[in-house]
This record gives sequence, C-alpha cells and structure tokens, in this order.
Amino acid sequence: MLALVLVGLTNGALIAQTSPASIPDHPRRTQVNNRLNNQNQNIDKKVEEGKMSKAEGAKLHQNDKKIRTEEKSMAKQNGGHISKPEQKTLNQQESKNSKAITNH
Repeated sequence: MLALVLVGLTNGALIAQTSPASIPDHPRRTQVNNRLNNQNQNIDKKVEEGKMSKAEGAKLHQNDKKIRTEEKSMAKQNGGHISKPEQKTLNQQESKNSKAITNH
C-alpha cells in the first residue's frame, strides 16, 4: 500500500505524490536490515543460552538500534534508498557489532 502526500492544486486538480517512506525497500536497504535482524536474533540466542549477560546483550542491541536509525535517516534523505557507499558504511558498523557478538 502506497501512502500519498497531497502536494497542491494545479488548475483546480489536486496533485498527489508518493511519500519516500512508502516506497518498497531497495535491495541495499533490505540487505542491511536483514543483517540487523539476524544480529538481533543472534544476540537474543546468546543471552538465552547464558553465553552473554543481559547487560551485554542490551548494549549490542542498542548498537544495532543506532545503525538502524542511521539507515532510516540515510534512506529518508535519498528518496527511500541508500547508496553503495552508505551501505558499505553501515555494513562496517554491523561487522564491528557482529565481532562483539561472536566473541561471546
């Protein structure tokens, strides 16, 4: 479902435009977000198994939340997409968090 943003009137006709937030995920966004989802599941699993404390898990979840917020901000600035350099930056941040998860 696409959300519409009302832009204005032209010769008495109302013009509608899709909002960037309503555009289906771009493949680079999907890759980054799928990786974040996997990392969050791995954190939860480590905490459940007792291989990681709840406090450590919370810190790693917070790191992932910051990455997700940054991804959303980048996409908002680019009409719903992220560029290859932005994807690379986000993946580097995710890799750092992933190493912290793996080392537990």
